Amino acid sequence: MAWTPRNEGLQQLLPILKEAQSPDTGTQLVVRMKLKEFHCFPDFNNYLIYVLTKLKTEDEHTRSLCGLILKNNIRMHGTTLQPEIVEYIKHECLQAVGDSSPLIRATVGILITTIASNGGLHNWPQLLPSLCEMLDNQDYNVCEGAFSALQKICEDSAEILDSAALNRPLNIMIPKFLEYFKHSSPKIRSHAIACINHFIINRSQALMLNIDSFIQNLLHLSSDDDPVVCKNVCNALVSLVQVCMDLMIPHMSQIVGYILLRTQDADEDVALQASEFWLSLGRHKCCRNMLAPILSQLLPVLVHRMHYTEVNIILLKGNVDTDDEEPDRPQDISPRFHKSRAHVINTELEEDPDDKSFLEWNLRKCSASSLDMVANIFHEDCLPVMLPILKETLFHQEWVIKESGVLALGAIAEGCMQGMIQHLPELIPYLISCLSDKKALVRSITCWTLSRYANWVVNQPHDQYLKPLMEELLKRILDSNKRVQEAACSAFATLEEEACTELVPYLEYILKTLVFAFSKYQHKNLLILYDAVGTLADSVGHHLNKPQYIDILMPPLIDKWNLLKDNDKDLFPLLECLSRIAIALQSGFLPYCDPVFRRCISLIEQTMNQEKLWEENPTLDYPDKEVMVAAIDLLSGLAEGLGGLIEPLVASSNIVHLLDKCLHDVMPAVLQSSLALLGDLSKACFSQVHPFTVEFFSSIVINLNCSYIEVCNNAIWALGEMCLKLGEAAKQYIWVVISNLLQILNRQNIPKTLLENTAITIGRLGYACPGIVAPHLPEFARVWCTLLRHIQDNSEKYSSFMGMCHMIRVNPEGIMTDFIFFCDAVASWENPPQDLRQMIQNIIQGFQDQMGGENWLSFRDQFPPLLTYRLNNLYNI
Repeated sequence: MAWTPRNEGLQQLLPILKEAQSPDTGTQLVVRMKLKEFHCFPDFNNYLIYVLTKLKTEDEHTRSLCGLILKNNIRMHGTTLQPEIVEYIKHECLQAVGDSSPLIRATVGILITTIASNGGLHNWPQLLPSLCEMLDNQDYNVCEGAFSALQKICEDSAEILDSAALNRPLNIMIPKFLEYFKHSSPKIRSHAIACINHFIINRSQALMLNIDSFIQNLLHLSSDDDPVVCKNVCNALVSLVQVCMDLMIPHMSQIVGYILLRTQDADEDVALQASEFWLSLGRHKCCRNMLAPILSQLLPVLVHRMHYTEVNIILLKGNVDTDDEEPDRPQDISPRFHKSRAHVINTELEEDPDDKSFLEWNLRKCSASSLDMVANIFHEDCLPVMLPILKETLFHQEWVIKESGVLALGAIAEGCMQGMIQHLPELIPYLISCLSDKKALVRSITCWTLSRYANWVVNQPHDQYLKPLMEELLKRILDSNKRVQEAACSAFATLEEEACTELVPYLEYILKTLVFAFSKYQHKNLLILYDAVGTLADSVGHHLNKPQYIDILMPPLIDKWNLLKDNDKDLFPLLECLSRIAIALQSGFLPYCDPVFRRCISLIEQTMNQEKLWEENPTLDYPDKEVMVAAIDLLSGLAEGLGGLIEPLVASSNIVHLLDKCLHDVMPAVLQSSLALLGDLSKACFSQVHPFTVEFFSSIVINLNCSYIEVCNNAIWALGEMCLKLGEAAKQYIWVVISNLLQILNRQNIPKTLLENTAITIGRLGYACPGIVAPHLPEFARVWCTLLRHIQDNSEKYSSFMGMCHMIRVNPEGIMTDFIFFCDAVASWENPPQDLRQMIQNIIQGFQDQMGGENWLSFRDQFPPLLTYRLNNLYNI
């Protein structure tokens, strides 16, 4: 510990530290080179800690910079530093905790935390006792510096502090921190709260032993007006509601009143933290009773906090109306990731809201989410409060207030829809007029709010609502403001999903607008436009397959396709878009198919070759497999859209060989998409797949586990498609996989989509080889029937039900105890194909004959009235 610096060493180091603060890039480069040279000297880090802690004649920025350089050195080379140097640094840190400069104290705290995290708290046993002892020091600087360091340690090492490995220091620290909740300094009070807050979510043992005292101390601080204290108190209450709701209920009236007050705080950080409380509270079933007394106060506050602030408006360029010719900056464009193709069954689809966020999470967004949550709790009961607020804000002369009213109207859409229906004939035309507002931010939020009511619009007379809305949204797609373009594209995609084939009469107008946007849009919105075009293809399906529509849509897309290089990230969304179009156009895509097909194969081969080079030389960059996944997905789309017409292309290529290689990849996304392609090729041209049947079945079996749900899901679907094509020849494979499928079907906590796919496939295996699957009927019949009663009529449901009927004919005893579930399942059909209808009639009639008239009537009396009606209507039972 007796180390002292040499004067000449300081004279060399200090000028370089001064130069390091220069903004000049060239100077920075020189500084980095010199500092790199200094690393060769064993006592370089000693000089850094000396300047930080002892050389008080230097300015604090130079001293702090030494601490940050030292921190990085410890993070990168801490394990190789000589022990005596590490001990010297530790000693000097503890001596400098109470430095008179707040900046130096904060830097020392960061350095202490880095040493503790890098070397482990167990290797610095005197640290925590020393810091806790310093809390009692009468010198404010020492107390604050110790708390600052402890707060960082609590943040970085929360779990280890509550472990037996360190002899549970929290048992001493938590009560110690609680003592400082009433300290005269707000900085100390805020540190004390922040330290404990890190242990709430994990319900640390030491905290739970002191939880009542913690809550009482928090409530005592409800009159504290210091912004940092308020923010930390709100943060604590948000976390406590998540994990200790039962302990909060007795105090909830006081807590809710406090949070309501802080939601209105002039400090936005405090208000944001308070607003988070409403979202946490809303997750509890008992929240309605707690919110009801303050509903008339809470809703106006939430709407008011949804106003754009002046800072928001500046950051969003809210006063700039025309910017569509201004190129996007790279930082404006969020990273985009390709989503692998997943085979899903058509059931009732849940909404998957896509947050097109422009800024980070903020008070406005949190307030809007809270209003959405309240609306979903109270439904129409909140409208007596909300309607006057909407009336005042929606028609306000100040655009900021009007915009918040439009946002509020969108936020309550889901929860209050039934109550709002009577007002929509007046509101929807008004909102459509707001699409022409002179303020871009009003136009953009109006797009979103109208999308929230798209389902209602689609179910009204088209000339009155749908047509005007569609026309105005298409105008906004061509808006002169990029933010409005984006909002309009997203809203139109939602309208496409709701309207589906109702848009067919307007297809030419829609396509011309979207295609014109291709020539108008900057980079960021072009990616969103691809999604809108793909969603249109999904929604109208084969109606898009008309020469006049193809001639409008395809040339600009193919032009983009030809312009983009193989390594261009913009290729991903275009591949996705073309995949959806290929499925919709079916044979209409054939003229464009050959070059697209060949390029997809080339992209897959390039990625494989890059991976091979990387394996030989790991210093090279690992290939980005997203492009390969997107290419595989487009091939799936071509196979699904073209069906048997794709066979000549498959036959003249090496795609099946490549698919076999892809199925041995270790990346789940590659496996998921490859298994989807296997299923689609099996449907479209099984003769090309057949020579690889053994290899492909091996790959399927390996992936029949729930480690990766989406991979397993696609493996099961591909299995069903292959077995349908193999028929009786599938015997040798089915006996291998049937136990895996039954195990998945009867597992707990499995996503519904996977269970439905498994049930469908078991039925299809029964269709191919009923003799092998039928003996297992008692193991799956009830679950199978319960799952498939929710599936919409389609070819997969048909083949699975045909399989079930064949299995029942082979093993009628296997369904006996679950026959009522079978009756319920067959009643789910809207219009069963005639051959299936006849088989079901025969099975039910056979059971009726076997049971005898009286027993059958007794059995049928168990049926709910609707089931009896459906069976009679569909099958004359």
